[in-house]
Amino acid sequence: MSVDHGRKRGLRRDLLKVRGALPPDVVAAKGDALARRTLELDELRAARDAARGRDADLESSADLPVGESPVPAVPLTVAAYVSIGGEPSTRALLDRLRAAGVRVLLPVLLPDNDLDWAPYEGAERLVRAGRGLLEPAGGRLGPEAVTEADVVLLPGLAVDGRGLRLGRGGGSYDRVLARLERAGADPALVVLLYDTEVLDRVPAEPHDQRVHAAVTPSGVHRFARPARGGTKAPERP
Repeated sequence: MSVDHGRKRGLRRDLLKVRGALPPDVVAAKGDALARRTLELDELRAARDAARGRDADLESSADLPVGESPVPAVPLTVAAYVSIGGEPSTRALLDRLRAAGVRVLLPVLLPDNDLDWAPYEGAERLVRAGRGLLEPAGGRLGPEAVTEADVVLLPGLAVDGRGLRLGRGGGSYDRVLARLERAGADPALVVLLYDTEVLDRVPAEPHDQRVHAAVTPSGVHRFARPARGGTKAPERP
């Protein structure tokens, strides 16, 4: 085990202990604030404008006979997740995104810890899954569906000033980030956290990748956007 890997384990343990002590009403209240901050993101606004531009391009290029329906709109797509336990609550955010006409994709955990994806169709269409997770009951779209996202909202335990995110250690989102890079996809990567989880430094390993922003109940933290092919943390000597 590397030194940084061991330090990650200790930091995860400490952060999870703090989260576990949060009362449910505090988690819900901070989730409402988090939803407001996230919906105001410049990254969401820019992605929405880009989606409208794609829609306009499709309509202008369509050669439809008289009486036929126009080309369907191309919706803004956001890959998100259903919060559990003491995580910053995403419940209000998911419903507000969906109400705004956003196509929301939610993860479905596969046996090998990789993630499939399915559309969010409302809280009533979520079902209990393994490890206490809530997952959409609808049809699966495949692991590559995340490459269609304009914005990817990531769970995490902390982030540092370099934009390096500390996850839970299962590797699921490391695979997602690697998949996005292989596909040449360039969504905004945003981690959702509590205010106290934005740290000066988190332990890093060579495979760790940077996010573009972190949203907390009290604000947005942005990090230098890495160049294509330069998202990985530098390897320590």
